[in-house]
Amino acid sequence: MTTILTETVVRLLVAPAFAVAAAILVKGYADVGDGFAAGVVAGLGVLLLFAAFGARATHRVLPVRRAFAVAVSGLLVALVVGFAPLLAGDPPFTHRPPPEEPVVKLGTLELITAVAFDVGVFALVLGVVVGSLDYAARVRKGDW
Repeated sequence: MTTILTETVVRLLVAPAFAVAAAILVKGYADVGDGFAAGVVAGLGVLLLFAAFGARATHRVLPVRRAFAVAVSGLLVALVVGFAPLLAGDPPFTHRPPPEEPVVKLGTLELITAVAFDVGVFALVLGVVVGSLDYAARVRKGDW
């Protein structure tokens, strides 16, 4: 049983958790993002929702049932970005464009294949974390 204080604090923390996850995804520790850490931070935001409001309320707010699809699509994106260079005869995880070529930018974000890889890792980690939380909530409730 949660209190009004817990629910209020969680409501105040969830949006900043997702904002921090987006910032980590875009810029990471150095220049390119960090999909794993961003996925963990976003997963912790979802964990706060599960802990404060329960599985039923979280399901109403977020598409939790799609967690498996998000994880699989993230895995596929990361694998394609990582191993597509093999088709061109390059080593795996060779990112495009090469360092000496101009880069397309979206604001300050450089659109290189490393960003797509990070987005795939983010989706994989977030999908696994949210799916695990949903599974644990259903097992505890006895929905299986």
